[in-house]
Amino acid sequence: MVLNYIWIAFFLIAFAVALVRLVFLGDTQVFPEIINSTFSSSKTAFEISLGLTGVLSLWLGIMKIGEKGGVIALFSKLLSPLFCKLFPEIPKGHPVTGSIFMNLAANMLGLDNAATPLGLKAMEGLQELNPKKDTATNPMIMFLVLNTSGLTLIPISIMVYRAQLGAAQPTDIFVPILLATFFSTLAGIITVSIYQKINLLNRTILLFLGGISLLVAGIIYFFNTLSRTQIDIYSTTTANIFLFLIIIGFIIAGMKKKINVYDAFVEGAKEGFSTAVRIIPYLVAILVAIGVFRASGAMDYLIDGIEGAVKLCGINSDFVGGLPTALMKPLSGSGARGLMVDAMTTYGPDSFVGRLACIFQGSTDTTFYILAVYFGSVGIVKTRHAVPCGLLADLAGVIAAIFICYLFFG
Repeated sequence: MVLNYIWIAFFLIAFAVALVRLVFLGDTQVFPEIINSTFSSSKTAFEISLGLTGVLSLWLGIMKIGEKGGVIALFSKLLSPLFCKLFPEIPKGHPVTGSIFMNLAANMLGLDNAATPLGLKAMEGLQELNPKKDTATNPMIMFLVLNTSGLTLIPISIMVYRAQLGAAQPTDIFVPILLATFFSTLAGIITVSIYQKINLLNRTILLFLGGISLLVAGIIYFFNTLSRTQIDIYSTTTANIFLFLIIIGFIIAGMKKKINVYDAFVEGAKEGFSTAVRIIPYLVAILVAIGVFRASGAMDYLIDGIEGAVKLCGINSDFVGGLPTALMKPLSGSGARGLMVDAMTTYGPDSFVGRLACIFQGSTDTTFYILAVYFGSVGIVKTRHAVPCGLLADLAGVIAAIFICYLFFG
């Protein structure tokens, strides 16, 4: 519903701005430019979607091997001690914990198709433990905020878009996204824990979160000591080695499980074409709306206004061009995806703004969409502190993304 209003607003605002430019500024080219943008944007959306097919098929095939090879189950086992502390109100050994672990592990691995049904199953299990069926429980809120904070180890779709749009190194945003999404998730955990009075000084939580925090701090310190050329080399090399190790690891996991690795790959790869075709209308809709908004001059006025306000505060304003993606992400994943593509198309995939838009896209998830789908599936109407906690996690991810992008690409 929110995206519906945003989509309509793009067209109405564009028309109003164009009319003002025509009547008061005598700009007779603005309406032809708007109409031309509808054709060019729809063509771009179709070409991007079609071009995604091969890479999507590759990675969905690899992910299916990992899924059948028990990688998700392994993640569940590794995360079990931590999540028992983060969900203290769930009875020990309750089957819902398995669904929670599998959903979060699937999200980390970028298995969106598997993550959503697992998440809905987890919500059904949590609802069975809920004494007030219309009110969100503490475990529900923690679970949803962990989802909305968008912790992802493998941002496949973003790297695919970068490759499709001609980025020299599509994987160079891998490490920055990993760092930004960590801060978003950490902020979400801390915020919810404060609300729910969960003891974060627990030994298990301290060891897990403290250890990861030290690792992230070490990575940031290490990259801060490097030159710009060295950062590019180390970041890209690390990302590519890690991604290839994932491919090898998934294949080995499938071999250990004695599954037919080739058949599993083909089964997953078949989803690549259907996924690429499925996103065509959504990408056409949002890119045409954004194209009209930009061609009318409204986008330039918006960005110039924000840039002016930022400069008045004495802050470097290079990041402003990527802000539309950050502002859209909590509302709509497809909308944010369209703005990310628009930023890379307008500024270039290897520009500072193009890369920042990608980091924004990967640092958090669609907060309002997730809350609506997951809570709606079990009839929750009183969300308590779920929304503020989710939005605070989003804010932390956005701030972290800006600083990290300056560190790597500024």
